[in-house]
Amino acid sequence: MPTRVLLFSRTTGYRHASIPAAVRAVSELAVTQGWSVTATEDAAELTEALAAGAELVVFLSTSGEVLDPAGREALRAHCEAGGGFAGVHAATTTEYDWPWYGRLVGARFDGHPPIQPAVVEVTDPGHPAVSHLPGRWEWSDEWYNFRDGPGDDVRVLATVDESTYRGGTMGARHPLVWCHELCGGRSFQTALGHGAEHYAHPEFRRHLLGGLAWAARREVAAPVTTRPATT
Repeated sequence: MPTRVLLFSRTTGYRHASIPAAVRAVSELAVTQGWSVTATEDAAELTEALAAGAELVVFLSTSGEVLDPAGREALRAHCEAGGGFAGVHAATTTEYDWPWYGRLVGARFDGHPPIQPAVVEVTDPGHPAVSHLPGRWEWSDEWYNFRDGPGDDVRVLATVDESTYRGGTMGARHPLVWCHELCGGRSFQTALGHGAEHYAHPEFRRHLLGGLAWAARREVAAPVTTRPATT
């Protein structure tokens, strides 16, 4: 049976225009691995898919309060049973009044400066989400600041060098990409991916696939290709 992946992109706060490109890109990447994909913005469908045994749930730039009580219970049960979770870009702007989700996603969004170039520093090159990147990677994105994490018990994979852009508030240690296994299953979070064009970029697509595969406890089985990303 193929790995079952659930893509969830519901928003009740700010909605990123890149969500269709993100859903399309992650769906394409999953197909290269032989995984099956369900994409939804329906909390009831999320609950059903998790109850049916989806191995990985991906929150794609979700925002605001997106889960009903049944959805919260299903997500927590999924993770505590060893299921995988991945958050992409704005997943940290989600479910602010649910402390357990804050632990799962690893940090809470706390604003950002204007989109601009900066240097991403890979701090854990052994992880498949970043192993293909140079130690200092030039990238242009929406550089999120965070509060309430990520803590010292979270594995930080990449940071942003605040000296290379304006508007950072976290100092010398400014995590962007991290993972952990503190909630039962594996949790991966990347703050990158604001723009639709990012989802066509081969290095970013490989970054996503490496993180998703790690969270799902799978090896990457095929090369990553570039696809057009239009909204």
